[in-house]
Amino acid sequence: MRQEPANPSRRTLIGRAAAAVAAPALVSGAAAVVAAPARAMTEGTHGRPLSTVTTSRPPDESAALLDQWAQTPGSHPLIPDISRAGYRLGARLPRPRVVARVTDHGARADGTTDCAPAFNAALRAAGERGGGVVLVPRGTYLLLSPVFMHWSNVVLRGAGRDATVLHFGRTLDDGYRPARQSNGNSRWSWTGGQIWFMAAERRARSEAEDFAGTEGWLLGDTLAHVGAASRGQRTLLVSDTSGLRAGDMVMLECDNPPDASLLTHLAGDVPGARSYDWPRRAPQLVTGSGGQYVQYASLQWPVRVEAILGDRLVALAQPLKYDLRPGWPARLRAIGPTVHDSGVEQLTIRNEPVAMTAHNKHPGSNGVCFQAVHDCWASEVRVENCDLGFGFTYAKSITLSRVAVGGRAAHHSFACRMQSHDNLVDDFEIEAFTVPVPSGAVHHGLNLEGLSSGNVWRRGRMAEGTFDTHRALPFENARTNITLVNNGRVGGSAASGPLFGARIAHWNVRITGGSAYAVTVADVAPRSVTVAVQGAAGTSSELPPDFTGDLESLLVQHGSPPRVTDLYAAQRDRTE
Repeated sequence: MRQEPANPSRRTLIGRAAAAVAAPALVSGAAAVVAAPARAMTEGTHGRPLSTVTTSRPPDESAALLDQWAQTPGSHPLIPDISRAGYRLGARLPRPRVVARVTDHGARADGTTDCAPAFNAALRAAGERGGGVVLVPRGTYLLLSPVFMHWSNVVLRGAGRDATVLHFGRTLDDGYRPARQSNGNSRWSWTGGQIWFMAAERRARSEAEDFAGTEGWLLGDTLAHVGAASRGQRTLLVSDTSGLRAGDMVMLECDNPPDASLLTHLAGDVPGARSYDWPRRAPQLVTGSGGQYVQYASLQWPVRVEAILGDRLVALAQPLKYDLRPGWPARLRAIGPTVHDSGVEQLTIRNEPVAMTAHNKHPGSNGVCFQAVHDCWASEVRVENCDLGFGFTYAKSITLSRVAVGGRAAHHSFACRMQSHDNLVDDFEIEAFTVPVPSGAVHHGLNLEGLSSGNVWRRGRMAEGTFDTHRALPFENARTNITLVNNGRVGGSAASGPLFGARIAHWNVRITGGSAYAVTVADVAPRSVTVAVQGAAGTSSELPPDFTGDLESLLVQHGSPPRVTDLYAAQRDRTE
């Protein structure tokens, strides 16, 4: 199959996909609206793609782009490969058997009994027996401290989102412990959960560091050193495969050198990224800057080993999202203590309705947090009256399905931070807030930041919030098939550098409030695609540009619906 050129010309980007269609130009800050695709996506139950159907209507750009992506799915210059996002690379969620009930351990739906000890005891009992479902019968349960999901293969399941309510009567500040930065900001503004998935060892480390140190994986030994490889490649040359096993999740880690060459690459190697003053404008990202966060000293991507092909060859279950080069030494490491194949289902988390505080001072009226875990989920869960609804911190391959955030105004309805990768948020809703955002506070919406990649939000409805990108160079992510009012604000520390890395896709987005703010991003996001944004009064992102010059980004089919309505479903259909 013919490969795309490494640096495609403006007219080769989609022209070959539909010979009768003129190719759109790459744009920096301007719309390129042309004609093109001839395919429409259909979906089955639970959003599973069924087929790509040829129609009699004229082609449009979305199908032309999809056709081109399918020829080189892991290495298209503009479109991220999101086809493997979610639990077990997009597999259906499991249905383990019931092994315990919280009521067996003393939980009572009487509104006065503190049920948190009973919940944690039931989860521990299930985990120590190898896993299974811990059932929470119908009713409203009072909890005065968090529920910790420390065990793999354990599921906390209610009787239905409207039938089982966990009423958390205290914030994380009061029910667990405060977590303040030196400037007085609360870390619970962006991480931590009333239901919190993380290994017991990870929790112990955080507590010992007073939550001021590392947040990520507790990595083990180096299993092999890795040679140079190209984005889109799945077979790696390694020093030795004796420490690797097919099926294992391992950490691909590569050094982030002081010359910022890796960061430039993650920004698409566009001219503006090469001339960007990384040490001054992004000290939190740059090694040797004096201000680097320890979390960014290396680029970390958890990935599953698919097969051992020989003494020095290994196949990965996913294609690389970036090059591996000699100047960025890479290795495969043991993933360390973690939690996997656990979930929370069919219930509502209701925080005591305390007033929303000033920005970043939030005491932790939170929902669900996934921290340094992989292949877990939340399904049919609603979070009310929260500071943070659903959070990813160093999370990998998590699926959120049929989830909602409601009640009084939130700070982050959804947060994806600190090198979180390949997570899927499917069929989600941010409801209209019953109490609006007060003066001095901010609601963001769909947060994305911190070298995170491969994450997908799809089939969403947003009465509140925007497509929030919080700097620190997130790359290769997608938001697709979403309807929003678009009334939130983008955030992030100025010391964290660029808002966007390469290959951000905003695809089939319907705006009901008129503003294109932070949704049409061709003027600020390098090597990105903005496809079929409807209802916007203009095309400007209204965001300050980080990079000068040609961003080699694409804005097409502005104002009209696409034939390919959901990029994730379309890619799944082409790869299965």
